[in-house]
Amino acid sequence: MTDPRTLSIKDFTYSLPEERIAKYPLPERDASKLLIYKEARPDDPVGRGIISEDVYRNIADHIPGESLLVFNDTKVVEARLLFQKPTGGVIEIFCLEPHEQYPDITTAMGQHENVSWHCLIGGASKWKHGQILEKKIIYNSNELILNAKYIEKTGDSFLVELSWNDKNLSFAEVLHVFGAIPLPPYIKREAEASDAERYQTVYANYEGSVAAPTAGLHFTETVFKSLHKKYIDTDFVTLHVGAGTFKPVKSETMQDHKMHAEHFTVSKSVIQKLVDHFDKNIIAVGTTTLRVLESLYWIGVKLSTDDGRQTMEITQWEAYNFKVNVSSKEALNNLIEWMDETGTDKLTAKTQIIIAPGYEFKVVNGLVTNFHQPQSTLLLLVSAFLGDNWRKVYDHALKNDFRFLSYGDGTLLLRNR
Repeated sequence: MTDPRTLSIKDFTYSLPEERIAKYPLPERDASKLLIYKEARPDDPVGRGIISEDVYRNIADHIPGESLLVFNDTKVVEARLLFQKPTGGVIEIFCLEPHEQYPDITTAMGQHENVSWHCLIGGASKWKHGQILEKKIIYNSNELILNAKYIEKTGDSFLVELSWNDKNLSFAEVLHVFGAIPLPPYIKREAEASDAERYQTVYANYEGSVAAPTAGLHFTETVFKSLHKKYIDTDFVTLHVGAGTFKPVKSETMQDHKMHAEHFTVSKSVIQKLVDHFDKNIIAVGTTTLRVLESLYWIGVKLSTDDGRQTMEITQWEAYNFKVNVSSKEALNNLIEWMDETGTDKLTAKTQIIIAPGYEFKVVNGLVTNFHQPQSTLLLLVSAFLGDNWRKVYDHALKNDFRFLSYGDGTLLLRNR
């Protein structure tokens, strides 16, 4: 396995005109264009792969029967809060992730009366340490008050204590009342009422993300029915997407870029399905799902070592450091055995894995994803999956009027098993 630490992010760029960035989704989710890339056969002397086009509502026509599609069922929360100071100045609070005192995001979202959260703050210089901001709204015929107290600066973010006067409301419900959907920074407009529905997958279930798993935005109940009609299985994992997914790579080489860490949850039944489908096709819907499925392999590898049972976590470069030879099925079965031993049906873990050229895929051989920003870790992941052919895919999309980024069109990328 080649170590990608020395990669220069400047080698993973392309020209993206502003007008090609989708500012709004299409009226129908599954009408978005779909670029299908199928890896060339081993005996193909050219080895360039085959590109074709369709729309998402026909995606089942391009997926082999008995494949397994895995989705991320996280739900975007209204993480953007605007407070107005008595002097008229506006303070914007963007809720990133809960304080470390909570074991997971679900627990933090379920807090009542008060919660501590790491946030980005717009206008932080105007907000004094310890000063309490207040926002009022009429909710269920009563006055609901949300207070925000600046506690301290912690690295690149701020610790903020949020409290409210209705003990029956959870923090998730408070965000729903007071907050706004945080659109990605490259969608240069304010969030509108329609974004509350469209910047959310139809299968979103567990609240905790500040960004949507956008590959799934194109799927509808009609598409799911067409998949099942072809005996294509579907299932779900949960990874709460943080704002780090938009963090630009500012370092010259990847070894100096700190990858964001995210928590995920996977049921034992899903891991068993991965084992059962391994000789067929396992397709990740979205880069977040792919990172989860590949992280499962490495956690399973760690379980075969003496220190692997200490923490369910994969750090940024850990996958490139292992020298052990553990098959994919063996690693996944290690996880199932560990869950049986500990009497749990759900694995909760943390991943900081960076997938870049040089990475050897262990679980996934198919990916559904949108078109990503130049010089981003998401583009690195696609390049790891396709090799140099990522340029062929992106050139085709640019020349054939595909729409880019979160609200844009997407791709189905299939590799040989």
